[in-house]
Amino acid sequence: MNVMKLYELSPAPGSVSAPKRKGRGIGSGNGKTAGRGHKGQNARSGGGVRPGFDGTSVPYIRKLPKRGFKNYFKTHYAEVNVASLSCFENGATVDTQALFAAGIIKKELDGVKILGTGTIDKKLTVKAAAFSAGAKEKIEAAGGKAEVV
Repeated sequence: MNVMKLYELSPAPGSVSAPKRKGRGIGSGNGKTAGRGHKGQNARSGGGVRPGFDGTSVPYIRKLPKRGFKNYFKTHYAEVNVASLSCFENGATVDTQALFAAGIIKKELDGVKILGTGTIDKKLTVKAAAFSAGAKEKIEAAGGKAEVV
């Protein structure tokens, strides 16, 4: 029976390398200037430039124009066309959970909006955050109900 002993444990060969000891003599290959070169901003303690600094009189980010506007209060709907609802059986209730389960939507966002592209021939009760006028018309024409949740 082989018994594992704590003093026999060691990491896998090649998985651990010794740290580079910078500035520890000429024989280390990283002595004297410790890989920083001679003098200058980058050779000093705390030296170097901030991220995004390009050394010009006007930075690149300030040369680019400001454009656009992002409305953080806008509602983003997961959009589903009426044609996609044909995978449900007649008389079914279609809501957000049913659409997730069927793989029709991947993210709920701020709700689901049903759009009017395609046709529907099944009597479905569709519950969604919003409906386009054409979608509501097609669902009700097929004998179903369009309910705003």
